[in-house]
Amino acid sequence: MTWTFTDDVDVFLAAAGPSLAARPVEHTMALSVTERLRRSGAHHYGADDPVLGWWRGADGAVTGTLVRTPPHVALLTALAAEAVEPLVEALGAGPDLDGVNADRDIAALLAARLPGYRTVQEHRLYRVGALRAPSPAPEGRARAATRADRALLVEWVHGFAEATGQSKSSAEWSVDDGTERGALTLWESGGAPVALAGRTRMLAGTVRVTLVYTPPELRGRGYAAAVTAAASRAAVEEGAAEVLLFADLANPTSNGVYLRIGYEPVADRVQMRRDR
Repeated sequence: MTWTFTDDVDVFLAAAGPSLAARPVEHTMALSVTERLRRSGAHHYGADDPVLGWWRGADGAVTGTLVRTPPHVALLTALAAEAVEPLVEALGAGPDLDGVNADRDIAALLAARLPGYRTVQEHRLYRVGALRAPSPAPEGRARAATRADRALLVEWVHGFAEATGQSKSSAEWSVDDGTERGALTLWESGGAPVALAGRTRMLAGTVRVTLVYTPPELRGRGYAAAVTAAASRAAVEEGAAEVLLFADLANPTSNGVYLRIGYEPVADRVQMRRDR
């Protein structure tokens, strides 16, 4: 039983990719982050090298992974309890475990072994059950974003990053990639865009809806529900077996929106950081 680490995404995926793809709903974030590294290079998220690790159990099978793309915290998939102490021994003294994004059980085990950890965010993973249009439906229609929308899209992705505490560093890349793939959906009302939702590439039959954003002055009118439903329907029509999204548990409004349009809870994840 051992952890192995690399900064080479191809080496990581050769070892751990099949285990991630075997449970793509649970592993949606690890799949999408490593796909970005594979397509855009090791420094897509920042100047420092990524840290990519996998745990092999007694039978030799990969049963847990770590993906860290500085400056972001380490992303952990579900781990066997016996993998936690070796992980702390390998990385606990350095910056690679200054923060983690993990399921509640693993986060609790790490917090018990790493003094000073505190919870900074909690998110719930949802999957589409029976997708429903919002009721009452707002006025307007959905359309795919185009290159002509680029300036507005970049502004809104920056707004989304500010609202969610994320980095703005890849905003332009996200806009250009999403527009090229037809994966950015706008809701228009009165002939003008009023809300945005993006979606990831399909990986192992799954798509995740991301970047759900309505400018503050346009909120409370049902646009977020409408654009999320439209983006989710587009993913289903593309052939996705599972359509997913994450919602911040500190925002009951967004969680309520997703439940009303047919999303169902799957699991919770906790983001923790260590006080310096």
